[in-house]
Amino acid sequence: METRKRESLTLPVLGMSCAACQQSVEKALRATAGVEEARVDLMAHRAHVVFDAERVAPEQLVEAIRGAGYDAVLPRPGESGAQAGENAAEARRAWRQAWTALIAGAAAMLLAMPLGTEMSSAPDRLMMRVFPWLYALPAAGLRWSLLVMTAAVMAWAGRGIYASALRALRHGATNMNTLVSLGTATAFAYSAYATIAPAAGREVYFDAVLLILGFLLLGKALEGRAKRRALAALDSLSRLRPATARRVVDGVEAVVPLEEVRPGDSVAVLPGERFPVDATILEGRTTVDESMLTGESTPLDRAPGGRVLAGSLNYDGAILCRAESLGEETVLAQIARMAEQAQSSRAPMERLADRASAVFVPAVLGLAAITFVTWMATGSSLQFALANTVAVLVVACPCAMGLAVPAALTVAVGRGAQLGVLFKGGEALERLVALDVVVLDKTGTLTTGRPKVQWTVGREQWTERQGTEEQGTSTLELLRMAAAAEERSNHPLAHAIMDEARARGLEWRPAEEAQVIPGRGLKARVEGRDCLLGNEALFGEYGIALPEVAPPEPGATRLWMAVDGKTVTYFDARDALRADAADAVAALRRLGLRVLMLTGDTAGAAAPIAREAGIDEVEAGLDPMGKLERIRSLQKSGLRVAMVGDGINDAAALAQADAGLAMGAGADLAQEAGDVLLVRGQPSAIPAALELARATLGVMRQNLGWAVGYNIVGIPLAAGALYPEFHILLSPWLAAAAMAMSSVCVLGNSLRLRRWRASSPVLSR
Repeated sequence: METRKRESLTLPVLGMSCAACQQSVEKALRATAGVEEARVDLMAHRAHVVFDAERVAPEQLVEAIRGAGYDAVLPRPGESGAQAGENAAEARRAWRQAWTALIAGAAAMLLAMPLGTEMSSAPDRLMMRVFPWLYALPAAGLRWSLLVMTAAVMAWAGRGIYASALRALRHGATNMNTLVSLGTATAFAYSAYATIAPAAGREVYFDAVLLILGFLLLGKALEGRAKRRALAALDSLSRLRPATARRVVDGVEAVVPLEEVRPGDSVAVLPGERFPVDATILEGRTTVDESMLTGESTPLDRAPGGRVLAGSLNYDGAILCRAESLGEETVLAQIARMAEQAQSSRAPMERLADRASAVFVPAVLGLAAITFVTWMATGSSLQFALANTVAVLVVACPCAMGLAVPAALTVAVGRGAQLGVLFKGGEALERLVALDVVVLDKTGTLTTGRPKVQWTVGREQWTERQGTEEQGTSTLELLRMAAAAEERSNHPLAHAIMDEARARGLEWRPAEEAQVIPGRGLKARVEGRDCLLGNEALFGEYGIALPEVAPPEPGATRLWMAVDGKTVTYFDARDALRADAADAVAALRRLGLRVLMLTGDTAGAAAPIAREAGIDEVEAGLDPMGKLERIRSLQKSGLRVAMVGDGINDAAALAQADAGLAMGAGADLAQEAGDVLLVRGQPSAIPAALELARATLGVMRQNLGWAVGYNIVGIPLAAGALYPEFHILLSPWLAAAAMAMSSVCVLGNSLRLRRWRASSPVLSR
């Protein structure tokens, strides 16, 4: 069987200006042999490519992009800082070009006043009184001066626009720059002809050419600033991790590059510094700020044995810690990677805009041709028909449609990341809006997920009565054996057993042949004896009898233990409801959602938690397959279901649900099966995620409505549709200003999401 070496690569792409450019690059990459997936991000100007490294090399991907008329380079290690510098330089150059073109355009408009065919209007008479010297200059000199100035500004400020249009033309494609280049080139060519061969009635449009370029470049500069602000939340994640670490070897501290740190190394972190790696504290106490990672704004206390995350800020204590996860394995890297992938993903609504953008530029070219022919056929002057045609070319804005959805998605993903809510893509975000039911797991979702063993005299007496003493096994020895078996499990009850054993100072040897039985318990061989730990259903499957004892206290979960096929003891553990769980359930109901609890716990343990959380519908005793079937039955009844769980035991249910929300924890982030990851793991993040998704979808619809409405109104107005009845025209330079502002409005509207706040005070920061 043939094996493939599947790799992924993110390439910066230069020269894209609109959705048509984005589609051209994607088409070129997907047509390359060995490319399995290609997504181009118009907001961040980069392409994410998944490819078979045995069939295609990264250099070939760059050549494919260049072959489409754009440029790309292979990413180099440590280039992020250089890239930021290049971006800043590019931004400054864009502003210089924009203001130069606008100032030149204003000057050209002033200098062209004496060249107008109508010299008897009030504005002309006023200008003659204010600038009498201007009207004394020879007309031929003014025309030639304007020609030279316009040509120079077009060559310097507009070279990127014309180069992009020419590259697209060579590859049989069109984009926004095609429209602008054709419009300004037509106006310039006619004005140059009117300068070289002046005649009565021949006006020049040098001022329109310069103002069109100026407003377009100003729009691009504003758009670039808005894009950088939209991407700021995502970019800030990548800047959290320090480049160096204080590695301690044999008591000697040395500052080394982060790449030299290995798992198990001791790392010192001083107050005011950020942790360079995910680590466990060995010495010292402190408080840490994890707000940029989890959305938790309150500083958290950390002591020996506590876990700290790379990128979090050490407030007030000198700490010595042991490195656990490094580089791309840290929680910070996983969050940044997931956020980047979500931001570059396609939302279903965006695909509709993409299809419209694919035919937009050719359609506008056709409308411009129709405009010119129509006005010429009605007996209008060449200048009149030309001005309307140029206005049609420059008023059309495919950029606004191309940015409408990704701009809102990018800002929402960044804002969500700040709050500890990670959307795994635009499609996942849209699915969160159309829900009827929210299904909640109990342990680890509504509760803290760290139950504590409840020791009772009655149970110890029962243990002794069951013959444990004659076997030479005390209660503490049974606890030690249980801890050895449960060490291989991630279940909250397993943690409760081990926490209790450690608190009593017990030590144990690793178990052998440990096998987790999902939803029921586990079996293992401990010190040569067969141990079985689990619920009543598991003991029933193995045919092991359970004695008649008092039921667990309300809210407690019972874990039975058998050794060598005989029941020897049980452990009762109680979990606590999370502080914000009841408020979260109430918030979900205010959103118009039905709330259910599905749990593998007993009805007796689930009922008090559900009652305290305010949940009326509870189904207990469900294993993972039972939860899956319950979600399927809800879906078959026509309901759209969201599942919220811990992402491990509930992976199947999360995948089956219309929207899965996984409560994230530590290094397990990448293993979560949900569409949304709630990094902080608080129930209040559930309604916050739904509210943010609704707000984002609203902004997307507003953006698309504006982009489509702008073009529907702007193009006929520029073509002169209102002129016969109302004598209203849109001059070319005003059309260019409107076009430039269209994209800026879309981005500005999207940036409102940066200030979005959840209705829950826990996540509103």
